[in-house]
Amino acid sequence: MPFIIENLAPIMFFNLVVFLLLGFPVAFTLAAIGVLYGLVAVELGLIQPALFQALPQRVFGIVANDTLLAVPFFTLMGLILERSGMAEDLLETIGQLFGEIRGGLAIAVVLVGAMLAATTGVVSASVISMGLISLPIMLRYGYDRRLATGVIAAAGTLSQIIPPSLVLIILADQLGRSIGDMYRGAMVPGLLLAGSYIVYVVIVSLFRPSAAPALPPEARVYAEPNGRRGLRSLAVLTVFAAVVAWLASRFWFEGRTEVPLDEKVVVVLLMAGLAGWLVALLNKALKLGWLSQLAERVTFVMIPPLFLIFLVLGTIFIGLATPTEGGAMGAVGALIMAVARRRLTLPLLKQAMGTTTRLSCFVVFILVGSTVFSLSFRGIDGDLWVEHLLASLPGGQWGFLIVVSILTFVLAFFLDFFELAFIVVPLLAPVADKMGIDLIWFGVLLAVNMQTSFVHPPFGFALFYLRSVAPKADYIDRVTKKKVAKVTTGQIYWGSIPFIVIQLLMVAAVLAFPGMVTHYKSDAPVQDTSSIDLQGASYGAEYGGDGVQGTDDAASAFQ
Repeated sequence: MPFIIENLAPIMFFNLVVFLLLGFPVAFTLAAIGVLYGLVAVELGLIQPALFQALPQRVFGIVANDTLLAVPFFTLMGLILERSGMAEDLLETIGQLFGEIRGGLAIAVVLVGAMLAATTGVVSASVISMGLISLPIMLRYGYDRRLATGVIAAAGTLSQIIPPSLVLIILADQLGRSIGDMYRGAMVPGLLLAGSYIVYVVIVSLFRPSAAPALPPEARVYAEPNGRRGLRSLAVLTVFAAVVAWLASRFWFEGRTEVPLDEKVVVVLLMAGLAGWLVALLNKALKLGWLSQLAERVTFVMIPPLFLIFLVLGTIFIGLATPTEGGAMGAVGALIMAVARRRLTLPLLKQAMGTTTRLSCFVVFILVGSTVFSLSFRGIDGDLWVEHLLASLPGGQWGFLIVVSILTFVLAFFLDFFELAFIVVPLLAPVADKMGIDLIWFGVLLAVNMQTSFVHPPFGFALFYLRSVAPKADYIDRVTKKKVAKVTTGQIYWGSIPFIVIQLLMVAAVLAFPGMVTHYKSDAPVQDTSSIDLQGASYGAEYGGDGVQGTDDAASAFQ
Protein backbone atom coordinates (compact mmCIF):
# COMPACT_ATOMS: atom_id res chain seq x y z
CA MET A 1 0.00 0.00 0.00
CA PRO A 2 2.78 2.56 0.69
CA PHE A 3 4.23 1.75 -2.75
CA ILE A 4 0.83 2.43 -4.41
CA ILE A 5 0.39 5.68 -2.49
CA GLU A 6 3.84 6.94 -3.50
CA ASN A 7 3.48 5.91 -7.15
CA LEU A 8 -0.22 6.49 -7.82
CA ALA A 9 0.49 9.15 -10.48
CA PRO A 10 2.71 6.97 -12.73
CA ILE A 11 0.33 4.02 -12.23
CA MET A 12 -2.57 6.25 -13.34
CA PHE A 13 -0.69 7.46 -16.44
CA PHE A 14 0.43 3.94 -17.38
CA ASN A 15 -3.14 2.68 -17.00
CA LEU A 16 -4.36 5.43 -19.36
CA VAL A 17 -1.81 4.44 -22.03
CA VAL A 18 -2.81 0.77 -21.76
CA PHE A 19 -6.52 1.47 -22.23
CA LEU A 20 -5.84 3.79 -25.17
CA LEU A 21 -3.72 1.12 -26.87
CA LEU A 22 -6.51 -1.39 -26.31
CA GLY A 23 -8.75 0.82 -28.45
CA PHE A 24 -11.18 2.28 -25.94
CA PRO A 25 -12.71 5.67 -26.91
CA VAL A 26 -10.37 8.47 -25.85
CA ALA A 27 -12.89 10.83 -24.25
CA PHE A 28 -14.56 8.16 -22.11
CA THR A 29 -11.22 6.55 -21.19
CA LEU A 30 -9.89 9.87 -19.91
CA ALA A 31 -13.04 10.63 -17.91
CA ALA A 32 -13.39 7.10 -16.48
CA ILE A 33 -9.77 6.86 -15.34
CA GLY A 34 -9.96 10.36 -13.89
CA VAL A 35 -13.05 9.50 -11.83
CA LEU A 36 -11.75 6.04 -10.82
CA TYR A 37 -8.36 7.21 -9.61
CA GLY A 38 -9.92 10.28 -8.04
CA LEU A 39 -12.10 8.01 -5.88
CA VAL A 40 -9.08 5.83 -5.08
CA ALA A 41 -7.12 8.92 -4.04
CA VAL A 42 -10.00 10.07 -1.82
CA GLU A 43 -10.13 6.63 -0.20
CA LEU A 44 -6.36 6.71 0.41
CA GLY A 45 -6.60 10.23 1.86
CA LEU A 46 -4.45 11.82 -0.85
CA ILE A 47 -7.08 14.37 -1.93
CA GLN A 48 -10.21 15.84 -0.37
CA PRO A 49 -13.66 15.06 -1.82
CA ALA A 50 -14.25 18.81 -2.11
CA LEU A 51 -11.78 18.87 -5.00
CA PHE A 52 -14.42 17.40 -7.32
CA GLN A 53 -16.65 20.43 -6.68
CA ALA A 54 -14.38 22.28 -9.13
CA LEU A 55 -15.27 19.86 -11.93
CA PRO A 56 -18.64 21.36 -13.02
CA GLN A 57 -17.12 24.82 -13.22
CA ARG A 58 -14.30 23.50 -15.38
CA VAL A 59 -16.73 21.80 -17.76
CA PHE A 60 -18.80 24.97 -18.08
CA GLY A 61 -15.56 26.86 -18.72
CA ILE A 62 -14.85 24.60 -21.70
CA VAL A 63 -18.30 25.15 -23.18
CA ALA A 64 -18.01 28.93 -22.64
CA ASN A 65 -14.54 29.14 -24.23
CA ASP A 66 -14.82 31.55 -27.17
CA THR A 67 -11.50 30.36 -28.58
CA LEU A 68 -12.92 26.93 -29.40
CA LEU A 69 -15.60 28.54 -31.60
CA ALA A 70 -12.90 28.77 -34.26
CA VAL A 71 -12.96 24.96 -34.61
CA PRO A 72 -16.48 24.64 -36.12
CA PHE A 73 -16.02 27.80 -38.20
CA PHE A 74 -12.81 26.63 -39.89
CA THR A 75 -14.12 23.08 -40.26
CA LEU A 76 -17.30 24.28 -41.98
CA MET A 77 -15.26 26.58 -44.22
CA GLY A 78 -12.99 23.73 -45.29
CA LEU A 79 -15.80 21.30 -46.00
CA ILE A 80 -17.79 23.84 -48.05
CA LEU A 81 -14.72 24.74 -50.11
CA GLU A 82 -13.82 21.10 -50.68
CA ARG A 83 -17.30 20.36 -51.99
CA SER A 84 -17.59 23.57 -54.02
CA GLY A 85 -15.00 22.41 -56.56
CA MET A 86 -12.23 24.83 -55.61
CA ALA A 87 -9.67 22.06 -55.07
CA GLU A 88 -10.54 20.49 -58.41
CA ASP A 89 -10.10 23.78 -60.29
CA LEU A 90 -6.82 24.53 -58.54
CA LEU A 91 -5.33 21.09 -59.23
CA GLU A 92 -6.37 21.13 -62.87
CA THR A 93 -5.07 24.65 -63.53
CA ILE A 94 -1.78 24.46 -61.61
CA GLY A 95 -1.19 20.97 -63.01
CA GLN A 96 -1.49 22.44 -66.52
CA LEU A 97 0.79 25.32 -65.54
CA PHE A 98 3.65 23.02 -64.43
CA GLY A 99 2.70 20.05 -66.60
CA GLU A 100 5.40 20.45 -69.22
CA ILE A 101 8.26 20.01 -66.73
CA ARG A 102 9.24 16.72 -65.10
CA GLY A 103 7.58 16.34 -61.74
CA GLY A 104 5.19 19.17 -62.58
CA LEU A 105 2.08 17.33 -61.39
CA ALA A 106 3.72 16.52 -58.04
CA ILE A 107 4.81 20.16 -57.64
CA ALA A 108 1.24 21.23 -58.41
CA VAL A 109 -0.05 18.86 -55.70
CA VAL A 110 2.26 20.47 -53.12
CA LEU A 111 1.30 24.02 -54.14
CA VAL A 112 -2.41 23.20 -54.07
CA GLY A 113 -1.93 21.43 -50.72
CA ALA A 114 -0.39 24.59 -49.29
CA MET A 115 -3.18 26.75 -50.70
CA LEU A 116 -5.88 24.39 -49.43
CA ALA A 117 -4.14 24.41 -46.05
CA ALA A 118 -4.39 28.21 -45.94
CA THR A 119 -8.10 28.07 -46.74
CA THR A 120 -9.44 24.85 -45.25
CA GLY A 121 -7.28 23.69 -42.34
CA VAL A 122 -8.72 20.15 -42.61
CA VAL A 123 -6.46 17.19 -43.51
CA SER A 124 -9.24 14.86 -44.64
CA ALA A 125 -10.62 17.39 -47.13
CA SER A 126 -7.20 18.05 -48.67
CA VAL A 127 -6.04 14.43 -48.94
CA ILE A 128 -9.33 13.07 -50.26
CA SER A 129 -9.68 15.89 -52.82
CA MET A 130 -6.16 15.48 -54.17
CA GLY A 131 -6.40 11.68 -54.04
CA LEU A 132 -9.57 11.68 -56.13
CA ILE A 133 -8.39 14.29 -58.64
CA SER A 134 -4.60 14.06 -58.95
CA LEU A 135 -3.80 10.40 -58.28
CA PRO A 136 -5.59 9.04 -61.41
CA ILE A 137 -3.81 11.63 -63.58
CA MET A 138 -0.41 10.83 -62.08
CA LEU A 139 -0.98 7.09 -62.55
CA ARG A 140 -2.22 7.68 -66.10
CA TYR A 141 1.04 9.32 -67.17
CA GLY A 142 3.42 6.91 -65.45
CA TYR A 143 4.33 8.43 -62.08
CA ASP A 144 6.01 6.16 -59.56
CA ARG A 145 3.28 5.02 -57.19
CA ARG A 146 5.30 5.62 -54.06
CA LEU A 147 6.14 9.17 -55.10
CA ALA A 148 2.55 9.91 -56.16
CA THR A 149 0.93 8.62 -52.98
CA GLY A 150 3.62 10.05 -50.69
CA VAL A 151 3.39 13.56 -52.09
CA ILE A 152 -0.42 13.57 -51.87
CA ALA A 153 -0.44 12.39 -48.25
CA ALA A 154 2.34 14.80 -47.22
CA ALA A 155 0.82 17.81 -49.02
CA GLY A 156 -2.50 17.10 -47.32
CA THR A 157 -0.88 17.25 -43.89
CA LEU A 158 0.25 20.84 -44.55
CA SER A 159 -3.22 21.72 -43.27
CA GLN A 160 -1.90 20.94 -39.79
CA ILE A 161 0.93 23.48 -39.74
CA ILE A 162 -0.09 26.25 -42.18
CA PRO A 163 -2.74 28.55 -40.64
CA PRO A 164 -5.70 28.40 -40.20
CA SER A 165 -5.07 25.00 -38.62
CA LEU A 166 -7.19 23.14 -36.09
CA VAL A 167 -3.96 21.79 -34.60
CA LEU A 168 -2.68 25.30 -33.87
CA ILE A 169 -6.03 26.35 -32.38
CA ILE A 170 -6.05 23.41 -29.96
CA LEU A 171 -2.38 23.87 -29.08
CA ALA A 172 -2.85 27.59 -28.40
CA ASP A 173 -5.78 26.78 -26.12
CA GLN A 174 -3.85 24.09 -24.24
CA LEU A 175 -0.76 26.27 -23.88
CA GLY A 176 -2.76 29.33 -22.84
CA ARG A 177 -1.35 31.48 -25.64
CA SER A 178 -2.79 33.65 -28.40
CA ILE A 179 -4.02 31.87 -31.54
CA GLY A 180 -2.86 34.83 -33.61
CA ASP A 181 0.69 34.52 -32.27
CA MET A 182 0.61 30.77 -32.88
CA TYR A 183 -0.48 31.41 -36.49
CA ARG A 184 2.31 33.95 -37.02
CA GLY A 185 4.91 31.65 -35.52
CA ALA A 186 3.87 28.65 -37.63
CA MET A 187 3.74 30.45 -40.98
CA VAL A 188 7.46 30.30 -41.86
CA PRO A 189 8.01 26.62 -40.86
CA GLY A 190 4.85 25.65 -42.77
CA LEU A 191 5.94 27.39 -45.97
CA LEU A 192 9.49 26.02 -45.63
CA LEU A 193 8.06 22.54 -45.26
CA ALA A 194 6.07 22.96 -48.48
CA GLY A 195 9.22 24.23 -50.19
CA SER A 196 11.15 21.19 -48.92
CA TYR A 197 8.59 18.86 -50.49
CA ILE A 198 9.02 20.64 -53.83
CA VAL A 199 12.82 20.38 -53.58
CA TYR A 200 12.50 16.63 -52.95
CA VAL A 201 10.24 16.22 -56.00
CA VAL A 202 12.71 18.16 -58.16
CA ILE A 203 15.61 15.98 -56.94
CA VAL A 204 13.67 12.79 -57.70
CA SER A 205 12.73 14.04 -61.18
CA LEU A 206 16.39 14.87 -61.91
CA PHE A 207 17.87 11.55 -60.78
CA ARG A 208 14.90 9.32 -61.72
CA PRO A 209 13.17 10.96 -64.70
CA SER A 210 10.92 7.96 -65.25
CA ALA A 211 9.43 8.35 -61.73
CA ALA A 212 8.03 11.83 -62.45
CA PRO A 213 7.48 12.39 -66.18
CA ALA A 214 6.12 15.55 -67.77
CA LEU A 215 2.64 15.73 -69.25
CA PRO A 216 2.57 14.65 -72.90
CA PRO A 217 1.70 17.41 -75.40
CA GLU A 218 -1.81 16.04 -76.01
CA ALA A 219 -2.63 16.44 -72.31
CA ARG A 220 -1.81 20.16 -72.22
CA VAL A 221 -5.24 21.58 -72.94
CA TYR A 222 -4.60 25.31 -72.49
CA ALA A 223 -2.75 26.09 -75.71
CA GLU A 224 -3.01 29.04 -78.09
CA PRO A 225 -3.88 28.65 -81.81
CA ASN A 226 -0.15 28.88 -82.64
CA GLY A 227 0.47 25.87 -80.38
CA ARG A 228 2.26 27.80 -77.65
CA ARG A 229 1.24 27.74 -74.02
CA GLY A 230 1.03 31.49 -73.52
CA LEU A 231 3.33 31.55 -70.51
CA ARG A 232 4.83 34.86 -71.65
CA SER A 233 1.61 36.79 -71.00
CA LEU A 234 1.33 35.12 -67.59
CA ALA A 235 4.88 36.22 -66.76
CA VAL A 236 4.14 39.79 -67.89
CA LEU A 237 0.94 39.82 -65.80
CA THR A 238 2.86 38.55 -62.76
CA VAL A 239 5.50 41.27 -63.09
CA PHE A 240 2.82 43.94 -63.55
CA ALA A 241 0.89 42.72 -60.48
CA ALA A 242 4.10 42.65 -58.43
CA VAL A 243 5.00 46.25 -59.37
CA VAL A 244 1.49 47.49 -58.61
CA ALA A 245 1.51 45.63 -55.29
CA TRP A 246 4.86 47.18 -54.35
CA LEU A 247 3.70 50.72 -55.18
CA ALA A 248 0.34 50.29 -53.44
CA SER A 249 1.94 48.81 -50.33
CA ARG A 250 4.23 51.84 -50.02
CA PHE A 251 1.15 54.07 -49.72
CA TRP A 252 -0.51 51.55 -47.38
CA PHE A 253 2.43 51.54 -44.95
CA GLU A 254 3.29 55.25 -45.32
CA GLY A 255 4.01 56.88 -41.97
CA ARG A 256 4.52 53.57 -40.12
CA THR A 257 8.04 52.80 -38.97
CA GLU A 258 7.49 49.26 -37.67
CA VAL A 259 5.36 46.93 -39.82
CA PRO A 260 5.24 43.19 -38.96
CA LEU A 261 6.51 40.86 -41.68
CA ASP A 262 3.28 38.86 -41.82
CA GLU A 263 1.23 42.03 -42.41
CA LYS A 264 3.57 43.05 -45.25
CA VAL A 265 3.20 39.66 -46.95
CA VAL A 266 -0.59 39.62 -46.63
CA VAL A 267 -1.05 43.18 -47.93
CA VAL A 268 1.33 42.71 -50.88
CA LEU A 269 -0.41 39.47 -51.90
CA LEU A 270 -3.79 41.17 -51.68
CA MET A 271 -2.65 44.10 -53.84
CA ALA A 272 -1.06 41.77 -56.40
CA GLY A 273 -4.19 39.65 -56.57
CA LEU A 274 -6.41 42.71 -57.05
CA ALA A 275 -4.19 44.06 -59.83
CA GLY A 276 -4.07 40.74 -61.68
CA TRP A 277 -7.80 40.12 -61.28
CA LEU A 278 -8.71 43.59 -62.62
CA VAL A 279 -6.47 43.15 -65.67
CA ALA A 280 -7.91 39.69 -66.40
CA LEU A 281 -11.47 40.94 -65.93
CA LEU A 282 -10.88 43.89 -68.27
CA ASN A 283 -9.25 41.60 -70.83
CA LYS A 284 -12.19 39.19 -70.79
CA ALA A 285 -14.93 41.83 -70.77
CA LEU A 286 -13.48 43.89 -73.65
CA LYS A 287 -11.90 40.92 -75.48
CA LEU A 288 -8.58 42.75 -75.70
CA GLY A 289 -6.49 39.63 -76.23
CA TRP A 290 -3.81 40.68 -73.76
CA LEU A 291 -3.76 37.36 -71.93
CA SER A 292 -3.49 33.78 -73.11
CA GLN A 293 -6.03 31.13 -72.14
CA LEU A 294 -3.64 29.74 -69.55
CA ALA A 295 -2.91 33.17 -67.99
CA GLU A 296 -6.61 34.03 -67.81
CA ARG A 297 -7.48 30.64 -66.34
CA VAL A 298 -4.72 30.85 -63.69
CA THR A 299 -5.81 34.35 -62.68
CA PHE A 300 -9.51 33.58 -62.25
CA VAL A 301 -8.82 30.31 -60.39
CA MET A 302 -6.13 31.66 -58.06
CA ILE A 303 -7.68 34.97 -57.01
CA PRO A 304 -10.77 33.70 -55.06
CA PRO A 305 -8.65 31.53 -52.71
CA LEU A 306 -6.22 34.43 -52.23
CA PHE A 307 -9.09 36.72 -51.25
CA LEU A 308 -10.35 34.09 -48.84
CA ILE A 309 -6.87 33.77 -47.32
CA PHE A 310 -6.82 37.54 -46.81
CA LEU A 311 -10.31 37.46 -45.35
CA VAL A 312 -9.23 34.88 -42.77
CA LEU A 313 -5.50 35.29 -42.10
CA GLY A 314 -5.07 38.84 -43.33
CA THR A 315 -7.66 40.29 -41.00
CA ILE A 316 -6.10 38.35 -38.10
CA PHE A 317 -2.52 39.43 -38.86
CA ILE A 318 -3.45 43.07 -39.47
CA GLY A 319 -5.45 43.11 -36.25
CA LEU A 320 -8.92 43.72 -37.69
CA ALA A 321 -10.37 40.48 -36.35
CA THR A 322 -9.79 37.82 -33.73
CA PRO A 323 -9.20 34.23 -34.93
CA THR A 324 -12.80 33.36 -34.04
CA GLU A 325 -14.12 36.31 -36.04
CA GLY A 326 -11.74 35.44 -38.89
CA GLY A 327 -13.10 31.90 -38.91
CA ALA A 328 -16.68 33.21 -39.05
CA MET A 329 -15.82 35.47 -41.99
CA GLY A 330 -14.05 32.56 -43.69
CA ALA A 331 -17.14 30.36 -43.34
CA VAL A 332 -19.31 33.10 -44.86
CA GLY A 333 -16.74 33.63 -47.64
CA ALA A 334 -16.76 29.90 -48.42
CA LEU A 335 -20.56 29.92 -48.67
CA ILE A 336 -20.39 32.92 -51.04
CA MET A 337 -17.80 31.13 -53.22
CA ALA A 338 -19.98 28.02 -53.33
CA VAL A 339 -23.00 30.12 -54.35
CA ALA A 340 -20.95 31.89 -57.04
CA ARG A 341 -19.90 28.52 -58.48
CA ARG A 342 -23.52 27.28 -58.28
CA ARG A 343 -22.39 24.35 -56.17
CA LEU A 344 -24.22 25.16 -52.93
CA THR A 345 -27.15 22.78 -52.54
CA LEU A 346 -29.22 21.83 -49.52
CA PRO A 347 -27.80 18.25 -49.32
CA LEU A 348 -24.23 19.64 -49.52
CA LEU A 349 -24.95 22.15 -46.76
CA LYS A 350 -26.57 19.52 -44.53
CA GLN A 351 -23.67 17.13 -45.03
CA ALA A 352 -21.07 19.81 -44.26
CA MET A 353 -22.93 21.02 -41.16
CA GLY A 354 -23.42 17.45 -39.92
CA THR A 355 -19.71 16.64 -40.29
CA THR A 356 -18.79 19.92 -38.60
CA THR A 357 -21.08 19.17 -35.67
CA ARG A 358 -19.63 15.68 -35.21
CA LEU A 359 -16.03 16.91 -35.27
CA SER A 360 -16.78 19.81 -32.90
CA CYS A 361 -18.52 17.47 -30.43
CA PHE A 362 -15.60 15.07 -30.74
CA VAL A 363 -13.16 17.83 -29.76
CA VAL A 364 -15.29 19.09 -26.86
CA PHE A 365 -15.89 15.61 -25.43
CA ILE A 366 -12.16 14.82 -25.51
CA LEU A 367 -11.47 18.16 -23.81
CA VAL A 368 -14.06 17.39 -21.09
CA GLY A 369 -12.53 13.95 -20.55
CA SER A 370 -9.01 15.40 -20.35
CA THR A 371 -10.26 17.95 -17.81
CA VAL A 372 -11.59 15.18 -15.57
CA PHE A 373 -8.32 13.29 -15.93
CA SER A 374 -6.09 16.31 -15.26
CA LEU A 375 -8.11 17.30 -12.17
CA SER A 376 -7.45 13.96 -10.51
CA PHE A 377 -3.90 13.71 -11.90
CA ARG A 378 -2.94 17.11 -10.50
CA GLY A 379 -4.73 16.28 -7.24
CA ILE A 380 -2.32 13.39 -6.64
CA ASP A 381 0.65 15.60 -7.66
CA GLY A 382 1.05 13.95 -11.04
CA ASP A 383 2.17 17.26 -12.53
CA LEU A 384 5.01 17.41 -9.98
CA TRP A 385 6.00 13.85 -10.87
CA VAL A 386 6.20 14.79 -14.58
CA GLU A 387 8.07 18.01 -13.77
CA HIS A 388 10.67 16.24 -11.62
CA LEU A 389 11.01 13.51 -14.23
CA LEU A 390 11.66 15.92 -17.11
CA ALA A 391 13.46 18.72 -15.27
CA SER A 392 16.10 16.30 -13.99
CA LEU A 393 17.10 15.23 -17.49
CA PRO A 394 20.74 15.91 -18.39
CA GLY A 395 21.36 18.82 -20.73
CA GLY A 396 18.86 21.30 -19.28
CA GLN A 397 16.57 22.84 -21.89
CA TRP A 398 18.19 20.98 -24.79
CA GLY A 399 17.88 17.66 -23.03
CA PHE A 400 14.23 18.36 -22.28
CA LEU A 401 13.46 19.43 -25.85
CA ILE A 402 15.24 16.46 -27.43
CA VAL A 403 13.51 13.95 -25.15
CA VAL A 404 10.11 15.60 -25.72
CA SER A 405 10.64 15.54 -29.50
CA ILE A 406 11.57 11.85 -29.46
CA LEU A 407 8.66 11.04 -27.12
CA THR A 408 6.17 12.91 -29.33
CA PHE A 409 7.48 11.19 -32.46
CA VAL A 410 7.18 7.73 -30.88
CA LEU A 411 3.73 8.37 -29.41
CA ALA A 412 2.55 9.60 -32.82
CA PHE A 413 2.83 6.00 -34.04
CA PHE A 414 -0.06 5.04 -31.75
CA LEU A 415 -1.95 8.24 -30.87
CA ASP A 416 -3.47 10.82 -33.18
CA PHE A 417 -3.09 14.57 -32.80
CA PHE A 418 -6.12 15.18 -30.55
CA GLU A 419 -4.99 12.52 -28.08
CA LEU A 420 -1.49 13.97 -27.99
CA ALA A 421 -2.75 17.55 -27.63
CA PHE A 422 -5.18 16.83 -24.81
CA ILE A 423 -3.10 14.28 -22.86
CA VAL A 424 0.60 15.00 -23.38
CA VAL A 425 0.73 18.78 -23.98
CA PRO A 426 -0.91 19.79 -20.65
CA LEU A 427 1.76 17.74 -18.86
CA LEU A 428 4.67 19.20 -20.84
CA ALA A 429 3.64 22.87 -21.03
CA PRO A 430 4.13 23.77 -17.32
CA VAL A 431 7.60 22.20 -17.34
CA ALA A 432 8.57 24.10 -20.50
CA ASP A 433 7.24 27.35 -19.03
CA LYS A 434 9.23 26.92 -15.80
CA MET A 435 12.38 26.21 -17.81
CA GLY A 436 11.97 29.56 -19.60
CA ILE A 437 11.03 28.11 -23.00
CA ASP A 438 8.87 30.31 -25.23
CA LEU A 439 5.54 28.47 -25.37
CA ILE A 440 4.66 29.65 -28.89
CA TRP A 441 7.95 28.24 -30.16
CA PHE A 442 7.37 25.09 -28.11
CA GLY A 443 3.84 24.75 -29.56
CA VAL A 444 5.03 25.11 -33.16
CA LEU A 445 7.79 22.58 -32.49
CA LEU A 446 5.19 20.12 -31.21
CA ALA A 447 2.88 20.89 -34.17
CA VAL A 448 5.60 20.10 -36.74
CA ASN A 449 6.43 16.91 -34.83
CA MET A 450 2.77 15.89 -34.44
CA GLN A 451 2.29 16.38 -38.17
CA THR A 452 4.19 13.14 -38.64
CA SER A 453 1.32 11.33 -36.87
CA PHE A 454 -0.78 11.78 -40.01
CA VAL A 455 1.73 10.01 -42.29
CA HIS A 456 3.11 7.43 -39.83
CA PRO A 457 2.61 3.84 -40.98
CA PRO A 458 0.57 1.98 -39.97
CA PHE A 459 -1.88 4.33 -38.18
CA GLY A 460 -1.48 7.62 -40.10
CA PHE A 461 -4.87 9.11 -40.84
CA ALA A 462 -3.69 10.70 -44.09
CA LEU A 463 -2.66 7.23 -45.27
CA PHE A 464 -6.10 5.88 -44.35
CA TYR A 465 -7.82 8.72 -46.23
CA LEU A 466 -5.66 8.08 -49.30
CA ARG A 467 -6.20 4.31 -49.10
CA SER A 468 -9.97 4.91 -49.16
CA VAL A 469 -9.81 6.71 -52.55
CA ALA A 470 -6.82 4.97 -54.20
CA PRO A 471 -7.69 2.21 -56.72
CA LYS A 472 -7.85 -1.17 -54.98
CA ALA A 473 -7.92 -3.19 -58.22
CA ASP A 474 -6.59 -2.88 -61.76
CA TYR A 475 -8.75 -0.68 -63.99
CA ILE A 476 -9.00 0.69 -67.54
CA ASP A 477 -8.13 4.39 -67.78
CA ARG A 478 -10.95 6.38 -69.37
CA VAL A 479 -8.59 8.61 -71.40
CA THR A 480 -5.79 6.35 -72.59
CA LYS A 481 -7.94 3.17 -72.61
CA LYS A 482 -4.94 1.34 -71.14
CA LYS A 483 -4.89 -0.95 -68.12
CA VAL A 484 -3.58 0.74 -64.97
CA ALA A 485 -2.34 -1.35 -62.05
CA LYS A 486 -3.82 -0.91 -58.58
CA VAL A 487 -2.15 0.96 -55.73
CA THR A 488 -1.16 -1.31 -52.85
CA THR A 489 -1.13 -0.38 -49.18
CA GLY A 490 2.59 -1.17 -49.06
CA GLN A 491 3.27 1.40 -51.79
CA ILE A 492 1.35 4.05 -49.81
CA TYR A 493 3.31 3.24 -46.65
CA TRP A 494 6.72 3.24 -48.35
CA GLY A 495 5.88 6.45 -50.19
CA SER A 496 5.38 8.29 -46.89
CA ILE A 497 8.86 7.45 -45.50
CA PRO A 498 10.87 10.19 -47.35
CA PHE A 499 8.36 12.83 -46.28
CA ILE A 500 8.55 11.71 -42.64
CA VAL A 501 12.32 12.23 -42.89
CA ILE A 502 11.73 15.73 -44.31
CA GLN A 503 9.36 16.54 -41.44
CA LEU A 504 11.93 15.35 -38.89
CA LEU A 505 14.56 17.55 -40.55
CA MET A 506 12.14 20.46 -40.16
CA VAL A 507 11.79 19.62 -36.45
CA ALA A 508 15.58 19.83 -36.19
CA ALA A 509 15.56 23.14 -38.09
CA VAL A 510 12.98 24.66 -35.73
CA LEU A 511 15.10 23.48 -32.78
CA ALA A 512 18.31 24.92 -34.24
CA PHE A 513 16.83 28.20 -35.52
CA PRO A 514 14.15 29.50 -33.10
CA GLY A 515 13.95 32.76 -35.05
CA MET A 516 11.89 30.92 -37.67
CA VAL A 517 9.06 31.00 -35.10
CA THR A 518 9.87 33.84 -32.70
CA HIS A 519 9.63 36.50 -35.42
CA TYR A 520 6.04 36.95 -34.17
CA LYS A 521 7.38 38.92 -31.20
CA SER A 522 7.35 42.69 -31.29
CA ASP A 523 10.69 44.43 -31.78
CA ALA A 524 9.68 47.26 -29.46
CA PRO A 525 12.08 47.74 -26.52
CA VAL A 526 10.91 46.36 -23.19
CA GLN A 527 10.91 48.81 -20.28
CA ASP A 528 13.27 47.71 -17.52
CA THR A 529 11.50 48.44 -14.23
CA SER A 530 14.21 47.00 -11.99
CA SER A 531 15.92 50.37 -11.48
CA ILE A 532 12.82 52.50 -10.84
CA ASP A 533 13.15 54.74 -7.78
CA LEU A 534 10.08 54.30 -5.63
CA GLN A 535 11.41 56.28 -2.65
CA GLY A 536 8.75 58.94 -3.10
CA ALA A 537 6.04 56.56 -2.03
CA SER A 538 7.92 55.55 1.12
CA TYR A 539 8.55 59.19 1.98
CA GLY A 540 4.85 59.95 1.80
CA ALA A 541 4.01 57.02 4.05
CA GLU A 542 6.84 57.82 6.49
CA TYR A 543 5.81 61.43 7.10
CA GLY A 544 2.17 60.71 7.60
CA GLY A 545 0.98 61.80 4.19
CA ASP A 546 -1.57 59.97 2.13
CA GLY A 547 1.12 58.83 -0.27
CA VAL A 548 -0.40 60.63 -3.27
CA GLN A 549 2.66 62.77 -3.89
CA GLY A 550 4.90 59.74 -3.47
CA THR A 551 2.82 57.82 -5.99
CA ASP A 552 3.07 60.70 -8.45
CA ASP A 553 6.85 60.69 -8.03
CA ALA A 554 6.92 56.95 -8.68
CA ALA A 555 4.75 57.40 -11.78
CA SER A 556 7.06 60.10 -13.08
CA ALA A 557 10.08 57.86 -12.49
CA PHE A 558 8.36 55.02 -14.40
CA GLN A 559 7.58 57.24 -17.35
